[in-house]
Formats: sequence, C-alpha cells, structure tokens
Amino acid sequence: MDNLSRRLLQASCAVALTATIASPAQAQSTRKDLKTGNKFFEQENYRAALPYYEKVLAKDPNNAKALFNAGISYMSFDKEKASDYIYKAQKLKPKVSKDVEYWLGRVDHLNYNFDEAVAHFQAYNATLKKNDQRKEELAQLIQHSKNAKVQFNSPKDIFVKNLGPTINTQFSEHSPVISSDDKILIFTSRGESVTGASGSVSDKKNKSVAADGEYYEDIFEATRVDDENWQKPRSLSGVLNGKGHDASIQLFDNDTKMLMYRNDNNGDIFVTDKSGGDWTAPKPLDGNINSKAFESDAYITPDGLTIYFSTGKYSEDGTLDLYTATRTSTGSDWGTARSLGANINTKYDDDSPYLSKDGKTLYFSSRGHNTMGGYDIFKSEYDEAGRKWGPAQNMGYPVNTPDDDSYYRLSPDGSYAYLSSYRIGGYGEKDIYTINYIKNANIVGKVFSSKDSTTVIPGVELVFSGSQADKTALSFRDVTKPDGAYQVAVLSGRTYQVAVSKDGKPIETQEFAVPVSTNDSTTITKNFYINFVDTSAVNMFATKNIYFDTDKYKLRPESIKTLNEISQVLTANPGINISVEGHCDSRNTDEYNMVLGQNRANAAFNYLKKQGIAEARMTTVSYGERRPAAPNDSPENMQLNRRDEFKVVLKEGETMPTMNAPTSGTGTGMSGSSTTTTTTAPLNPGKSKVKMADGTKVKTKVDEDSDKVKVKTKGSAGDKSKTITKDGELDAKAKDASGEKTKVKGKN
Repeated sequence: MDNLSRRLLQASCAVALTATIASPAQAQSTRKDLKTGNKFFEQENYRAALPYYEKVLAKDPNNAKALFNAGISYMSFDKEKASDYIYKAQKLKPKVSKDVEYWLGRVDHLNYNFDEAVAHFQAYNATLKKNDQRKEELAQLIQHSKNAKVQFNSPKDIFVKNLGPTINTQFSEHSPVISSDDKILIFTSRGESVTGASGSVSDKKNKSVAADGEYYEDIFEATRVDDENWQKPRSLSGVLNGKGHDASIQLFDNDTKMLMYRNDNNGDIFVTDKSGGDWTAPKPLDGNINSKAFESDAYITPDGLTIYFSTGKYSEDGTLDLYTATRTSTGSDWGTARSLGANINTKYDDDSPYLSKDGKTLYFSSRGHNTMGGYDIFKSEYDEAGRKWGPAQNMGYPVNTPDDDSYYRLSPDGSYAYLSSYRIGGYGEKDIYTINYIKNANIVGKVFSSKDSTTVIPGVELVFSGSQADKTALSFRDVTKPDGAYQVAVLSGRTYQVAVSKDGKPIETQEFAVPVSTNDSTTITKNFYINFVDTSAVNMFATKNIYFDTDKYKLRPESIKTLNEISQVLTANPGINISVEGHCDSRNTDEYNMVLGQNRANAAFNYLKKQGIAEARMTTVSYGERRPAAPNDSPENMQLNRRDEFKVVLKEGETMPTMNAPTSGTGTGMSGSSTTTTTTAPLNPGKSKVKMADGTKVKTKVDEDSDKVKVKTKGSAGDKSKTITKDGELDAKAKDASGEKTKVKGKN
C-alpha cells in the first residue's frame, strides 16, 4: 500500500474509532464489535477486521462507518463488494469520511471505471491545500487511470487462465518457478497449508501469522497431472523454512539449485542446492548482492555468471531498483553491482527481473513508467550497439490490470508464461495465472442444402468476419469444392459472422463462435446448412467438358467437335439455357486464374454464338482454381482442371424437360444424361440457305441417301467454317476473323 493510502487509512480509522452509534436500539455487543473491527483496521489487518464489521452490518445494515471501513478492507479480496460497500456508505452519509472521494477513486479504478476514478481523484485533489504533498501522489493516480483506459481499450489477443483451486487459495499465491521439463511448479503461498498454520489468522499466539494478520509465506511444490491439472502441492518448508517469509525465485543449473527469498536482514536473497530428493540449508548471496536494505527478487543467467536483482540499497527512499553483477566463475563472489539504467529504473519500485532464453529481452515489474496501476509487467530489448537496455514497453491488457501484476516467468519453450496477479475473478488475493497468445484454429466442414441435409453445394463462398481484441477487422474466406468441402484458418477465441453466397449473390449470414486455441494444431468441424437449391448444377453435359493447354484459352481441334455437338443439342432444344464455366489449375495466382477462367468460358461462348446459339441462352462464369476436378498434384490432374464445363440452368422449382435429339443427322445423343431422347429423323435430300439473326449465312447440302451432310457458314466478320459428315466420319475446317485456322477429323 502506498504512503497516501496508509495516511488516509489512519485518518479514516481515527474517525471511525470516535464514531457514535446513531441507533439507540443497538446493543452493547454491536458497539464492541465495531470497536474491535476498527482496532484491526488500524493495524491494516483487514481479514481480522472484516468479520467484526459484518457482525455490525448484520444488525445495522445502514451503519455508514462500518460499510465504509469494510469496503476499504474488501479491496484486497473482493473488489466488486468493496465498491458496493463504499458507494452505499457515501449514499447513506455523504461525509462519511473526509477522504471518501479518494477511496471512491481507488475502488472505481480497480473495477475498470477509469473516467469515474479520475473524476473522484480530481474532486479529492481540489480539497487539498496547494502545498499538500499528497497532490503529487494524486497526480500519479490520475495518470494511472488514464494509462489504464488506453491499455484497456487496446487489448492484446492473449488468453489469461487461472491455475485453479489446487494451486490458488483465498490467500496470496505468487512467485511461480517452473522446472526445465515444465512438469514441476514451485511457488509461494500464504494459504492455510503453511508451516505452523492453526486456528484463526487473528490469533496473536499463532507464530505463523505476520504483522498484517496473514500467514507468513512458505514455498510449495506441485507436480503436473496434465495440461489442465496439478497434484496437491506439498510444502518445501523443512530446511527452507525461516522465521518469517520464504519465497521461491528461480531454478537454475539444470534444476539443481534454487534462488529464494527470506526476510532475514530486512530481506535477502539465498541459494539452496538439491541433495537427493530434498534441498540443503539456504545460504545468503554475498555482500555485493545482499545489504541491510531490502533485496526482493533475482535472476541468474544459464551460464551462472550474471545476476539481475532488485534492491533498495541505492535509492534515497528505499524504493527498489534493478541492478546486475557478474563473476568470473560459478561459486566465486559477485562483482560490483551496476544499475540497469534510466530506461528500466524509475523513482518508484522496479522489481522481479527475468530474461528470455536468448538474453535479449528483459521482463520486469514496475510501479513506474506507464503502469495501469500498482505493478505492471514491462519488457525491454537489449540495444547491442548502445550496449544498454531499450525503453520499457508495457505488456498491455490483459497481461496487466489496474492492480498488481508481477513475477512474469516464461515456460521452458517460451510458448507461454506464468505470472502472479490481483484481478477480478480470482480466488482471493494474488493468484498464479498462465498467459498464452491466442492462435489460429483450422475450421473444416461442408455446405449442405437445409432442405434435405445431405445434398452438398459446391461453389459456395464463405466469408468469416470478426475482429481482433483491439477491434481491428478480421476476414477469412474459402469457396466450397465439388464435394461441398471448405477449409479456413481463423484466429480463435471469438464469434464470427459467416456470410454465405454463391455466384456473387448473398444467401444468408450465420454466427459461429470459435473457442480459444493456444496452439496451431486445433481443428474444428463446422458444417453449414443453408436454404439454397443449386439449380445450376444440373449437368446433362457431364461428358462434354473441353480442355485447354497450360495458360491458354485457344480452342483445341477436339474441342470444336464437342462444341458442335453441344450446339446441335441446344438447337434441337430451344428452351434449354446453359452456363459456361471456366476453370484453371493452380499454377498461378487466384486473381490471375479468375481472368484466365473467364477467357476460357468466353472462348466457348463465342464459338457457340457463331453456331447460331443466341447470347440470351448462355451465361459465362469463371471459378479460376477454386473448383478443382482433381488435386493439383500431377500433370494429368492439372490437365483435368484446365477445362470448361457446360451446365443446364433451371429456375428454382423447375424440372428438367424432355429432351429432343439433334436433327442434324449426327446422332450425338446425350450419353450420361438422365433425360429422355427421341429417335433422330432422317434429313431430306437437297440444299438450303439460312441467314441467322447475327448475319451469319448457313448453307446445307444433303445427298440423296442422306449419308453425307455438308454445312458451310460465313459470319458477318469474315469468319468461315465447313463441316462434312459422312458414314459417321467428321471432317471440319474453320477460319476465324483473324485468319486463324482450325481442322478437325475423326469419328462423330
């Protein structure tokens, strides 16, 4: 607790001690309970004070003094209840204390009401005299609330998880130390399992109770069961237990040594060795590290030759600063300590140093810099050129909170971290948490028609829209394959709006919540069922695909034959409309392939148009590489993907009509179609001339036995074609407007 808080507590307690019980009906026992509560409150023994205040409030719920002091007492254990009590006290008695605006500011800050906290601090500041020393501290508290608002409104995508009730208690747990295999956790606790704990913490005869009415700190060890659970911790007190506080600091030298804290000599750093299954008697580090001042925490580099530690030795007011010292070999004395510099140390407490495995990043806790309030976790990168540590960077929310956050320790592989923190939702005071960066989750599934829940729908575009923790927009997309399948990698731990569309037309939007993933191997299956009938999927031309050379959209000779067959079918069935769909392999970018696919669709469209098929009966679409017919893993499969497909387009609810066979005498039929065909009528011998709507002239000559058919076309742009079919043989020649020639021969 800062100096301002202490002075205000003493003043508030003095008022409470002299308070007169307003209700004449209150019993002598109530006055006695209030007096006893105030006594513990004055000693800052809040756990002992609270039961007495609650006794008073059980009989007199509107006792403003009891509510006010109980609210201050609850600030270390239940921030929300603290707010309720202090606000109720002020409502009942606006001048319950001359410092009430200060405490309203404090409790609002802890409950993330930063604007309200600033208003209360400013109101309190206005009551102070111009030269009051408390003004400087009030200015700092106001700045904390402003800092906190900035950090809170720019959160990081980080998942903070409490280690749970096996490790954490209603008392304080802190200083996590993890073994090199990540299976053993050593930590410090003030819980009821400490050495000598018995009876109430308010029992003066209990030697395990410190001056603040809580148990002395002891060191505990827990073994990991799995990723989520730990075995019941066991005390390591034994030889490690001193007369007062004992705290874990660091395992080093292959986990055979441990740095620890004892409050001997006003607080020193000790080292102990592991011998067999237990630890040896701790020994203090030498005089270049320990002093008559307070030494709190330390970190030794893996080679054992450099130490970083916090000490109050060099500051005028005893606040902690971070220093470093080196030695020539393990076991020798440490050299002269050197400050880590102005980028790290402030006029407030700077504590709990920890280095990344490569030694280039320093993590530490500080009450200075741009803290959100209390201790925050900061990091600094080492400047090799300047041979100094760079500016301190706040790790941001939710690593940091408006209350104390400290003892940041990376896991052995550096993928996550441990820290100790007072924060809403914990088990009591400080708890130990893990900090994980939120990772991607792989979402896979299929899109089905909701009408039968079995029909897959290819070509559906799914766009997952969400936001990062700081509200930056996120968007991930995929298009379903021929089997209706899709796959996207999305940032986990948030709800997405999934926009579903097909051929550029919106269908619907669904909401999908993706749970938090802290690794990149999480796969989640999510199928979508949509109100859509894929009428364009009717494919009577299933065997009529045409294929292209790599990066080309020129029609091959065999494609001319196929397009002629399609033209004949469409001519015989004027009520049928088609979609010409262009596809590519995956050799180029998606954007490039969309253009190439469109050019391939246009090539077939233009040829069919020249054969007399009206433009209004045909549409084109490009799917680029998005609908592969086969995996793009071999030249043969890539050839299958460089194609045009032709599909009958029906209106929703429309069924496939009975098909007429072509009347050109070619006998193409519709192999692979489920439609009904009629018998081909023989062509009448003779000649005919026809001029199409687009100006194309068509001449037809059929011999007397109808076994030879000659068709000539001449377009208005100068393009020509000549096709002869005889006894099932096809001989075709074509010349386009640019003069390019095409020849086709083969079985018809």
